[in-house]
Amino acid sequence: MGDLRSIILFWAVLFPALLWSQTEIGYSYAPKKVYENQVFPVTVISAAVENNDTVHSLRFDTSSAHKPLFDAPLVVKNGNDVFYTFYFKTPSLKNGKTYIQIPRLFIRTNLSQNSLDPMSIPIRSLDSLHPPKDFSGVLAASLRIKNYQVSNYDTKNHLVTISLEANEANLEDIKAPEAIQSGIEDLLREHAKASGDFYVVLPRAQKEFGFSYYDTVKRRFIPLHIKVELANASVTTQSDLNPKVDAFKRLKRYSMIALSLFFMLMFFWKRDIFYLVLGVVSLITLMTFYIPHKKICVKQGAPLYILPTQTSTVSTHVADRFTTMLLGERGEFKKIELKQGVIGWIKDEEICKQ
Repeated sequence: MGDLRSIILFWAVLFPALLWSQTEIGYSYAPKKVYENQVFPVTVISAAVENNDTVHSLRFDTSSAHKPLFDAPLVVKNGNDVFYTFYFKTPSLKNGKTYIQIPRLFIRTNLSQNSLDPMSIPIRSLDSLHPPKDFSGVLAASLRIKNYQVSNYDTKNHLVTISLEANEANLEDIKAPEAIQSGIEDLLREHAKASGDFYVVLPRAQKEFGFSYYDTVKRRFIPLHIKVELANASVTTQSDLNPKVDAFKRLKRYSMIALSLFFMLMFFWKRDIFYLVLGVVSLITLMTFYIPHKKICVKQGAPLYILPTQTSTVSTHVADRFTTMLLGERGEFKKIELKQGVIGWIKDEEICKQ
């Protein structure tokens, strides 16, 4: 009997101590409602009463139909509190679901294993927001245009490439309803942050392009506009899609022509060999600007990509084997002119073997 009393007394003292030292875990944020195709955060807080208990793993039920975009959460520490944020994306209402269920979350710490119950968040239709005609289908906490470029697509259309940066955004769903063709390339996502190149094909006569997105923080549609001017292409993006000669190259050529004429005139006036040497150097430099581009042979049937990326859209295929000028290079891609005014990229593997 004495041993039994000792055991009971031991657990009576130890059990409350264990409860006191364990980490308190629960949801600190989840939206009350979401819209279809929306990317949204769900945050778990770990409030450690004592430092001897830490979270080892957080894992959602893998059998659930809805999973976070990333298995590992975004972790933010604030004193003894640690916040773990997961990002989910709601399905379209066309799938018949009117809610998204956050799966059961299994939690393992130094001292315990437990879980948080699943929860359901209702999904609202985008139609209830009365989106404008130029709505791109994107919902975001923020979205901005980093830069953009206008280049020739074919003899009748321009290609506009817009570099976007956003938070909590479904950039993969972006579209331009009134464009001839549109899509997203080089899409990158890291938790809340997303970026990508939004491309649209527009008629050459169109001088402006605009689209809107729904700001989930401001709770309204935000319009964005750019001017469709080919002259702006030389200063706007890293994609290097602009054909052949841009404004900066022309400026360099005109500058070298002016310098060559100036030095030659000074030589005839001053009869000083120093100006003659400078004039000859300027002329040689100017001649390098007019050296023809290297020519390459392109295989029959080679796909012509809009952008120099692995996931880029194919604009057309090369009908017959032909030789053309090499206009630029980017990684394993080569920029070529298929025909007058039609610029695109081919992979190295599509170059003929000599």
